[in-house]
Amino acid sequence: MTNHELITSHIQESIAVKNRLLSNSITDIEAAGRILSDAFKAGNKLLICGNGGSAADAQHLATELIIRYRGGHERKSLPAISLVTDSSAITACANDYGFDRVFARQVEGLGSQGDVLWGISTSGNSENILQAFIEAKNKNIKTILFTGSDGGRILKHANNKVDVAIKVPSDDTARIQESHIMVGQILCAVVEKELFGLVS
Repeated sequence: MTNHELITSHIQESIAVKNRLLSNSITDIEAAGRILSDAFKAGNKLLICGNGGSAADAQHLATELIIRYRGGHERKSLPAISLVTDSSAITACANDYGFDRVFARQVEGLGSQGDVLWGISTSGNSENILQAFIEAKNKNIKTILFTGSDGGRILKHANNKVDVAIKVPSDDTARIQESHIMVGQILCAVVEKELFGLVS
């Protein structure tokens, strides 16, 4: 395979996954937008987490909400907290309670009824995301899951802990991650529209 063919193949695969997402997931994306917008309107906050590339997405999306999604749109900052950025809390929890609790412990301390937990797991098998969702439901916190085609262990064992699941119809991690950041940014645009009348 030439580099030209490799590049073309990756772009075509990405487009195909996004077309399937367009066909299957608009209702779920709208539902996630309502959950986020309603929480912010009520004065509540967002907690967001993921591992690896999904941790980077969590940090990215929290920043879009705290600062702003689109340049030129002046608005109030929104309370979005990335649970992946406090290295002291993460390493202390991993040391004292185990890595499976690194997000749940933060949800326990920072989350309140009416807040939203947004967990990102391409496989749906991340135990620390699963534990965070269980903790969120103990505190009456709404939950949004970004995952891959079948939702993995989280949807198999804790489906009742997930209010909205956006499942990217692919088993390819790279294609799932591409769609996650796209949908995440769409949700930022929905929030800015619903709260501030800003249309991207």
